[in-house]
Amino acid sequence: MFICTRATIKTDYIPVNSQQAIWQNSEFKLYLGSTAFSGIAFAMQQLLLSWTLIGILEVPASQVGLIQAAAGIPGIFVMLLGGVRADDTDPRTLLIRVYLFAPVLPLFLITVVQLQQLSIQAVLLWALGMSFCVSYSSPAQQTILNRIASSSVQKAVSAATAVGFLVQIFGLGIAGTIDKFGLSPALAFQATCVGLGAFAVRRLHPQPPVIQKTESPFKNLADGFREIYKQRDIMQTLIINFTSSVFNAGAFMTVFPFIVKEIYGGNAFLLSFLMVIFYAGATISNLLMIRVMPLVRPGRIFLIMQLSRMVILGLIWFEPVFWIFALACVGWGLNMGVTMTLARTIVQESATAEFRARIMSVYSLGLLGSAPIGALILGSLIDSLGILNALIPAISISIGLFMYGIIFTNVYNYRSPT
Repeated sequence: MFICTRATIKTDYIPVNSQQAIWQNSEFKLYLGSTAFSGIAFAMQQLLLSWTLIGILEVPASQVGLIQAAAGIPGIFVMLLGGVRADDTDPRTLLIRVYLFAPVLPLFLITVVQLQQLSIQAVLLWALGMSFCVSYSSPAQQTILNRIASSSVQKAVSAATAVGFLVQIFGLGIAGTIDKFGLSPALAFQATCVGLGAFAVRRLHPQPPVIQKTESPFKNLADGFREIYKQRDIMQTLIINFTSSVFNAGAFMTVFPFIVKEIYGGNAFLLSFLMVIFYAGATISNLLMIRVMPLVRPGRIFLIMQLSRMVILGLIWFEPVFWIFALACVGWGLNMGVTMTLARTIVQESATAEFRARIMSVYSLGLLGSAPIGALILGSLIDSLGILNALIPAISISIGLFMYGIIFTNVYNYRSPT
């Protein structure tokens, strides 16, 4: 028989209260610092993987989508298990262990490059390992943030997302130098950053579990899914977010690099530049949201932004001149910054403490795990319909999700508890 016992645990972290500005909380600042290094390393991954396949190995689009899916889809299951572990153990300890292991992966690929044996198989092994590290650590990061933020979840989420986008911009800038300096220096920088992340996380106070469990991980996982089903606002938001990510994040992962290379004749630096302004747009949207939060009805804005994405992607589909395409990238980033933050806010502030990490692991699944599924689908569409026509599913689904959210869910009328 498995026993669940509620433990009385002394914790050292200081949550943000309603009278204290989020930026004045020392533990929150430590949290941002602890995730900055790993954030840079993980942000580099998407560009390094895409350009290694498209620009260096010159792999066809259908194979690029297949490789991205093979690297990312297993991370879905790892992420769910990571949520269980983050609930049952100290998530700080979990992050330290993952960040100490992760540098082995880029160092492995550096060795392969130096031996002049770079191949699809070696790239896939590196990408798969990094996907496991990102997926397994993501729920632990979400759990720590929620404990520190306490009642200021909306502002904490928006601030953490904005800072995450800023370090992502820096990481993409470094990754964009691979055409000039080669792949090995970028990989060495990636290994260094994620290794430093392990030491930075140690500065956080211990984060013991709210409830100590002795059930099996699979039972805990099933409990998390049952809790999501009970909380309809969370379930409906996750459905919309997951479906959106399959085609929109999938388009950004697979279609976008081909647009840059084939339509606009770009190289790794141009891809890096456009990804930087994309995430700059996302950063700006989050900084603006900090000023207006807390939002009483975040679900309404979340659904309206689903519809507005149709206009942005439609503009890109018309193959405009480069400067208009660049502006559309900024708009796409602004849109993504709002929708990502609001989805995370609704889920995170609605989740109960006991199941929060498991619920957030399902949220992260929609954010990270669905993109490889989209890459698999859209990679095939590029070969059969053309690069720009692979955006049509994302345009269509934006309309469908808006209508679904308005008619069949309560997301539009969701009222924030804070």
